Amino acid sequence: MRRFGYAGAPRTGTRTVPPADVRERLVPPFPEPGARPWQLLGLGPARARRLAKATQWLGPLLVAALAGVLRFWHLGRPRDLVFDETYYAKDAWALLHLGYEGTWPDRKIADPQILAHPQVISLSDTGSFVAHPPTGKWVIAVGEWMFGLDPVGWRFMTAALGTLSVFMLCRIGRRLFRSTFLGCLAGALMAIDGLHLVMSRTALLDLVVMFFVLAAFGCLLIDRDRYRYRARLAAALPADAEGRVRPDADTGDRAGTGRRPWRLAAGVLLGLAASTKWNGLYVLVFFVVLTLLWDVGARRVAGARHPYRSVLRRDLGRSVLSLVPTALLTYLLSWTGWFLSDDGWGRHWADGRGGTWSWIPAPLRSFWHYEYLVYQFNVGLHTPHKYQSNPWSWLVLGRPVLFAYDSPQPGRDGCSTAAACTRTVLALGTPALWWSACLALAYLLYRWALRRDWRAGAILCAVAAGYLPWFLYQDRTVFSFYAVVFVPYLCLAVAMMIGALLGPRGATERRRLRGSVAAGLVLLIAWNFVYFYPIYTGQTIPYSGWQSRMWLDTWI
Repeated sequence: MRRFGYAGAPRTGTRTVPPADVRERLVPPFPEPGARPWQLLGLGPARARRLAKATQWLGPLLVAALAGVLRFWHLGRPRDLVFDETYYAKDAWALLHLGYEGTWPDRKIADPQILAHPQVISLSDTGSFVAHPPTGKWVIAVGEWMFGLDPVGWRFMTAALGTLSVFMLCRIGRRLFRSTFLGCLAGALMAIDGLHLVMSRTALLDLVVMFFVLAAFGCLLIDRDRYRYRARLAAALPADAEGRVRPDADTGDRAGTGRRPWRLAAGVLLGLAASTKWNGLYVLVFFVVLTLLWDVGARRVAGARHPYRSVLRRDLGRSVLSLVPTALLTYLLSWTGWFLSDDGWGRHWADGRGGTWSWIPAPLRSFWHYEYLVYQFNVGLHTPHKYQSNPWSWLVLGRPVLFAYDSPQPGRDGCSTAAACTRTVLALGTPALWWSACLALAYLLYRWALRRDWRAGAILCAVAAGYLPWFLYQDRTVFSFYAVVFVPYLCLAVAMMIGALLGPRGATERRRLRGSVAAGLVLLIAWNFVYFYPIYTGQTIPYSGWQSRMWLDTWI
């Protein structure tokens, strides 16, 4: 993996020796982009170098363009309020017009009125109790402000964030692996993941959480090596007569790292994630631990005698303050519309109430009471659902969620066969990608545990942050589409595994054969996505075609 940015200590025989320059381990340089492919196309050396350098932006933009086409094509199909869109689309409209979630009639009345011509919007200004914070619904409301309360309006922003997240993953992968190719590969894999596609075309909150968490992960990566921390440590280390930087115990223990604006930005983004759905709070905890371990690793490479003690003394306070209070303040500010209202649900609960905590302003006590009731609702949600699943089955796609189902009759709605047809939207990850990701996660465990590859640890931490907390709620009603939060890191894991299969430049013939296996895996994932594409996007297909795609009985 040294070809793709791995900067572990080189080995000489059975003895491990430090690299000549510690800077390469603190801040691994980006390799010069190869211009040879462009020269083979007939371009001159200078133009080929310019084009090769431009691919670091052109590559991600092209991958994002592909993702955008897939996500925006016939975005209004199906013309219905799909699954929990019946809650979030209407709550978003209420936020847009009231500043808080109002009350709607029963969905059997309100939904047909919204989809009718002429449209009837029967929103009342009476506050309604809701189970999730407002940020994700404010995001959905932006699309409704632009296009109105219709399927394109309430799905526009999730499609936009889904497309932008693919671009971000390309750039994050490039920084993580020091390879534009592997970064674009990770982004392309997410562009053709079925679960990410379906969630990008549906106005649910989980895709919004995924976007903010991924953006925070990218900010932390930038903070790690490009700005301030590692670069500042490297600059503070002494150099020998030949200009090579060596570890220094005093510098490693005592060097300051200055302000860290990218970590502050990550705190804001994690606050936005938590103010969309509460599972963003778990990600905050995992990422705080991750960044502190990164700081420990940096001081150890710099030569610190006691890296943990140095981090506790010099980095812990600033790291925690830039993430945790920032996230909590962002969460509180996301409720501004509720605080400014008079009719939001429970807004005046604490007015006139005494007691031990009466010294706290009434709006804050009302807010705390509201949040307590939301917590009680969420942990006590045990209502059985046909498509609920246990987190143990998510990685192997044990029980996907059917968002929409219709059976057009012959000669109607695109059904051109003699028998009945089927039109579905199934929240199912691309099977070849997810099952490959299971192998990739095992490989990353090896890389992290035995080779101390920090990139493997970062990816595993992000997967754990989005996945493991759900195991705490074995009796709660949960769904497999919650896994969209860690889809980007599964794609990074597969890209890293493929990078290992490709091997270094000048590899042996046997190693190149393994590289061809990697290429075959990518083609298999692409074919698998194309095969399942009709049931991701609500296309009308023969019933037999739908049945042939139900590879497992639990998918039905």
